[in-house]
Amino acid sequence: MLDYGIKIIAVGFVPEGRRPSSSTAWLLAILLIPIVGLPLFLLMGSPYINRRRHRIQQEATLMIEDVQADVPDHPQGHSFQAEIASILHMNRRLTGMPAVRCDHHGIHTDYDEALRAMARAIDRAKKYVHLQIYITTWDDTTDVVFQALSRAVDRGIKVRLLFDHVGSWKYPGYWKIGRRLTAAGIDWRVMLPLQPWKGRFRRPDLRNHRKFLVVDGQRAFMGSQNLIDRSYLTRTNVRNHRQWVDIMTEISGPIVTSLELIFAIDWYSETGETINVQPPRNAPPLPHSTPNIAQLVPSGPGYTTEPNLRMFTSVVHHAKERLVLCSPYFIPDESLLEAVTSACYRGVRVELFVSEKADQFVVHHAQSSYYQVLLEAGVHIYLFPRPFVLHSKYVVADPTGDNPLAIIGSSNMDFRSFGLNYEISLMVPQGSMISELTELTDTYLGVSQELSLETWNRRSLVRRYIDNAMKLTSALQ
Repeated sequence: MLDYGIKIIAVGFVPEGRRPSSSTAWLLAILLIPIVGLPLFLLMGSPYINRRRHRIQQEATLMIEDVQADVPDHPQGHSFQAEIASILHMNRRLTGMPAVRCDHHGIHTDYDEALRAMARAIDRAKKYVHLQIYITTWDDTTDVVFQALSRAVDRGIKVRLLFDHVGSWKYPGYWKIGRRLTAAGIDWRVMLPLQPWKGRFRRPDLRNHRKFLVVDGQRAFMGSQNLIDRSYLTRTNVRNHRQWVDIMTEISGPIVTSLELIFAIDWYSETGETINVQPPRNAPPLPHSTPNIAQLVPSGPGYTTEPNLRMFTSVVHHAKERLVLCSPYFIPDESLLEAVTSACYRGVRVELFVSEKADQFVVHHAQSSYYQVLLEAGVHIYLFPRPFVLHSKYVVADPTGDNPLAIIGSSNMDFRSFGLNYEISLMVPQGSMISELTELTDTYLGVSQELSLETWNRRSLVRRYIDNAMKLTSALQ
């Protein structure tokens, strides 16, 4: 009777407030194995986070609105086509963040050089350094950044560091990094900690996936790269010569205030300490920079309106000629999948760049389960060769048209990034960042192999079964 009671209750309550695919996956888990499925749902399946996080998000929204209150949706003197202006307005309404000037200093595509560039920026700090990276380890590769942070502390600079607890703890050196950071004088915290013995426990499936650096409120870096050796230091990766391919964009100007606000919110969430953020100044562009217009779009479980997903879907619908999607994990929900395939049917050339073999078994096969419908719609799927993991995350729409758009940041195009992770994305409706991402796409195109529908149709029945089974697990949220 208990078994049937659980199933009857689940049918009436699980679908509330969630997507059909997610409801189906959770119901399947509960109906087939209620002893396991129900506890998992109660632990991770709720679409709501604890009251404290909701309260903090509400306070954060008010702080963003207060700091950015006098800033228009986009800079005066810059006009945008109606469709782009509507996306900018939507992002502003959902997150409070306006589109502002963003002075661009280039996209770093060399993994080690990106770390050295961050270290150089830290060495120029005069007031403070705020660093927030999802996965953080102090290893031989990242030592250049930590040494720069240590030198900053020695100069009297305030250094704050945030990194995700669960995201970092499985990598070598985690259990020593806290002592090393404290010894260096760095003020550090873990985000979304699972430390019940300290009275700190969060939903275990929620992660803070953001990756960015802010120096003195003037120079910033953001993108897809974690603070770890590009092999991620696991025995399997080292044995298979697996290495990550990432990008970080270096920026300055008023856009840095938007990043500072996000850091201040996340720092307050973990420490209760308030960081004062000054409104953006209309300072002239820095030398050797290229002006862009950009809008930071934060997202996460505290946002009930899914600003990340709405932005990505809107940009896909905006494309008229060419659409480039680059993501290590492409597991779209119904709305994004429909938008991408509809773009093909409208005559848009859609190019999807993914790894030939993803670093995670479940993700690799869940992603593959969408290839059939994508290929049949006309999507050009390009496989970045193994053993490399293409971890860059960006979108470019109509790069050579009159109304181009681009997105770059920490967000994948999957259920987790759209619903469970705290992410940041930079939407760029104007500027050189769009052309640089287009040039990067040409580089990826030169080394990738296109997957044809004919080749895909020859996959084995076993592969089809595994792909579809893993597809069900991807919707469990």
